[in-house]
Amino acid sequence: MPKGTLLLIDDENSLRQVLTRVLELEGYTVLAAATAYAGLELLSQHTEEVLVILSDVKLPDGHGLALLPRYKQAAPLAEIVLMTAFGTIADGVQAMKLGAFDYLTKGNSDDQLVVVVERAADKARLQHRVAALEKKVEAQFSFEAMIGHSAPLTQAKALALRVAPTDSTVLLEGPTGSGKELFAQAIHQASPRRSKPFVAVNCSAFPKDLLESELFGYRRGAFTGALADKRGLIEEASGGTLFLDEIGELPLELQAKLLRVLESRQYLKVGDTKPLTANVRIVAATNRNLRQEADEGHFREDLYYRLAVFTVNVPGLNVRREDIEPLARHFVQLYAAKLRKRLRGMEPEVLRHLTHYNWRGNVRELKNVLERAVILADYDLLTVADLPAELQYVAETPPHHPSNSPDWSLRTAEMHHIRQVLGQAHGNKAEAARLLGVAVTTLYRKMQEYGLQG
Repeated sequence: MPKGTLLLIDDENSLRQVLTRVLELEGYTVLAAATAYAGLELLSQHTEEVLVILSDVKLPDGHGLALLPRYKQAAPLAEIVLMTAFGTIADGVQAMKLGAFDYLTKGNSDDQLVVVVERAADKARLQHRVAALEKKVEAQFSFEAMIGHSAPLTQAKALALRVAPTDSTVLLEGPTGSGKELFAQAIHQASPRRSKPFVAVNCSAFPKDLLESELFGYRRGAFTGALADKRGLIEEASGGTLFLDEIGELPLELQAKLLRVLESRQYLKVGDTKPLTANVRIVAATNRNLRQEADEGHFREDLYYRLAVFTVNVPGLNVRREDIEPLARHFVQLYAAKLRKRLRGMEPEVLRHLTHYNWRGNVRELKNVLERAVILADYDLLTVADLPAELQYVAETPPHHPSNSPDWSLRTAEMHHIRQVLGQAHGNKAEAARLLGVAVTTLYRKMQEYGLQG
């Protein structure tokens, strides 16, 4: 199996041929050039392929040390090994400072050269894998990757895109499960801080004392059990973005400390007296009305105004129903591949039930429902029977009428009651008949009479 591509630049024809042969026998593809100009031309044509650049220091059209930055600019992920007939320690040190992987003296054994090239190639392969992973993450957590074209989603994305390149604090408001963390990650990926960490913390997931330690870190001896210094999440996110989910759950005492971070970019570790600098961008999210809570004294008003420098409303699924179909198709495809199920899609009736349902859990609930449905699917298309009971009858549910309404007839009440019991029995007709106290045949007759799906 080929080990990868190398670029060899040396003006000595005989040495170039010998080294090409040695490296090809080791399994490499070797691109050879006699001048720096020819080498850079080859590099421009094979930028993504070249793992290692082997270059003589003294070339007819340039010096290897001066050429190092040009090699790096042309192929940032490649490693560079310089070769010279008369090496000095000073030149070697200078080469390493400028970014060379190694500095070899010509005349050493072929085995030594092969070992150095292999080490350099290993490092370059790792850098290529990291770069590919970063691209995948950027694509996954980008505004372009968000599924849906409804007006509410499009407006929210447009607003978030405007603020993303800045360093302003952002407050994401929206119901649970609407995708606020996905928006936060997309803002991070579209910002100048994208190459630094994105650190998320759910403020409702920790008791007050533990949350303070998690956010700010602590010094050794700050409390019982603090046996060593600990970095806080603010420090972990240094240079990047700190996402504070469910910010409305932050205790009042910690709100004051977060306010100091936003105002002065400084904070104290638990048990410390020396202020540290917080080099982070804050993106916060809430499913509560923080403006109202600030008015009622449940949330610091000054912190609210600091957080709400730029507010983005992330819409719930019930106000972007036209996005349910593309989201559903995406999740079915995703889980079919993950679970190795041969699914072509969904029956049209499934989509009708999904679009009529009241998604209180929003996209998260839709995702969970379809993962379960894919697991249960026995055929090449998802059917209504694969959905949870509460979705199986939702499409036929009539508008609610109070029992004292003139429109609320005995037949309507009976139909509504049968539907509820069928949902309670998860669609099991025998169990539903038992709960209703009727024969299964009677239940089937009533279902047919009222047009309830079986």
